[in-house]
Parts: sequence; C-alpha cells; structure tokens
Amino acid sequence: MVSVAPLVSWNEDDGLHSARWHSESGVPPPRRVLVADDRLTADAAYRLACEGTALLWRGDFQNARQLLQALARRIERKPRKAVAPDAAPAAAFHQYRLAQAQRARTLGMLLLPFDADYQVPLRRAPDVRQACSEAYGEAQGPFVASLRELLGLIGAHEWRKHGVEIAALGARIHPHYGVFAPVRGEYVDLVASAPLPANCDLAFDIGAGTGVLAAVLARRGVDHVVATDQDPRALACARENIARLGLGSRVDVRDADLFPPGRASLVVCNPPWLPGRAGTPLERAVYDPDSRMLTGFIRGLAGHLLPGGEGWLILSDLAEHLGLRSRGELLATFDAAGLKALGRSDVKPRHPRVTDSSDPLHVARAAELTSLWRLAPA
Repeated sequence: MVSVAPLVSWNEDDGLHSARWHSESGVPPPRRVLVADDRLTADAAYRLACEGTALLWRGDFQNARQLLQALARRIERKPRKAVAPDAAPAAAFHQYRLAQAQRARTLGMLLLPFDADYQVPLRRAPDVRQACSEAYGEAQGPFVASLRELLGLIGAHEWRKHGVEIAALGARIHPHYGVFAPVRGEYVDLVASAPLPANCDLAFDIGAGTGVLAAVLARRGVDHVVATDQDPRALACARENIARLGLGSRVDVRDADLFPPGRASLVVCNPPWLPGRAGTPLERAVYDPDSRMLTGFIRGLAGHLLPGGEGWLILSDLAEHLGLRSRGELLATFDAAGLKALGRSDVKPRHPRVTDSSDPLHVARAAELTSLWRLAPA
C-alpha cells in the first residue's frame, strides 16, 4: 500500500494553496497557517506560534533565522513551572521533557517553502541542497518544512563534513543526519581500555550507530567484528566510516534486530540510556521505549557468547538518578537472564552540562557515571 504524504494548506493571493508537508519528527501538518514576512514583529509571531498558528515565511531568510532566535529568547524568559521541593526526580524529568516538547512545537511553527530541487526560494537563502539530499534522499517535489528542522539538517551536514575526532582511533568519525555523533568520548574510552577476553577473534557490536565502537575493537586487534543496526541511516553511516578507516575487510555491517546469527567471544552494546519515547530521529540514540534494546540485549546475551566469552554493556546511570530505573532492577534483569558481572569500569562524563547549574537536571547529571559492565553466564 502506497502511503500518501500529508499536505499543509494556506491562503495566499486570494486563493487556497497546498504543498507536501515534511517533518522528520513525525509532527502532523499545522491546521492554521498564515503567510508572513519581514514586517511581522517577534512579539506577534510568538503570540501566534503559542496559539498554534504556523507562519509560512516569504521574507528574507536571514531575518527568519533572527526571528527564530527571538522566539527562543521569549520562551527562555517565560517562567518555568516550579517543581515541589519534595517531588520525585522522575517528576522533574517528565516536566523537563514536557517543556522541551512545548518549546519544539513553538519553534517549529516557523515554516519555509522548498522547491523541487531543495532550493529555498527566499532572499539570502543559503544553498541547502546537499544538506537536504543527505537527510531526505532524492527530491520528490516541492514541500514545506520548519526552519528549525532545516537548521538541524545544516548542522548535521557540518558534522558529517568535518567529523568528530576520536582519540582512541587517531582518526575522525563522520556522523550522518539522524545518527548520534560520538561526542561523549567517555564511553568510547571505556571500550578502548577494557581488557579483551582471551582468544578474542570475533566480536559483535550491537547497535552500531556510526560504527565507532566496531572500529575501536578492530583497531584493538579483534580479527572480525560484526556490527548490527536496523536504522538505514545508521547502516549507511557505519559502512561509510568503516570504509574510510580502511577496516572493510575486518568489520561487517549488517541489518539485524540486535544479534546476528552465531556466537562470539565478545558482544558489545551501547543502548540508549533512558527509558522513554523518542521524539526525533536523533533521540532514538537517547531514549529506549520500555527499555526494549537494553532488556533484549541482556536476555539474549548468554545465547550469543562462546565459552569464556564476555558481554560488554555500556550504560549511564543517569536513569537511576532520575528515578526512571533502579540499580536493583538492572541487577535483577542480569539475574533473570542467567548472567553475572565479572567487573565494572566507571567514568565521570565530561560534557558541559555536568557543570551547568542552570540545567533543570543538573543534580542528576552531576552525579552521573558511565559504566562498562563485563557480563558472562552465571
């Protein structure tokens, strides 16, 4: 069955117009759309956006970017709803996510038109054809999307072009749009320094993403690494990075739900660290609905290990500090799967939010540890 793309409609020049609607986050097309240009004030735009009215921009592109920044400043000035002092950490976290979702909805109300070849037909608009084609694939006709989404595409294009320096590789990894960039290097360092099991000639990397961990294992001397993922963007990204690093003969990137067939001496998994629903493609690297990937890896691990093999689970304890999962629940999942912990290596995160006291989740982030659990059949 062929799916029909949703349409967004608006009145302009005394007539009704419509175009294909595109949203990588799956946001439905806005019901009310007004045509706007440089004459619109930031206060008026903010009021309309908060009311659920989208603004299809016909003015100068750079002015649209400035307007988006002005909207963001007005959102930041809005007083946050206070959390009761005795409220559970999970309540603060859910309130934080609600605020972030509302912010995204408001900022997503500033829309841009796109021509059939990904050109933005506005004054001073940059050439975004490459950024759009990398994220969207082959152009399929004119459409409308949010300026906020386009800026995300442009940022992802820059990450992909310049890459992320990985000290453990002495090289750069180039993330694609929608694939989590390995900017939090502590988890890579854990995999680069943990002692390999004896006779480790085959390893599985579950949830390959950019392919960074598979590459680290290959550079450490593992003869053959099978890296799996289900996301087409991640598969393309991992294959490109592995080829760029000259590791194509040692790393096999496969489309699989968690485990490939067979058993290995080492099985590595860095699942999303927080249970919850992802709101964007990029959030799928952060949020794991119902902890599906985490529990699936733990439950299936013993059946995919060779005798004497190990499973490495790389996991932050942020969910524990937020009250979303307890340490006892994690250990009980190990026990139910017939696993024991051979050891654990911990490292403090080094990202800027750790020291940002204005972050609503600062207390939890300041206490966070990222761990590599070495697991084996009990």
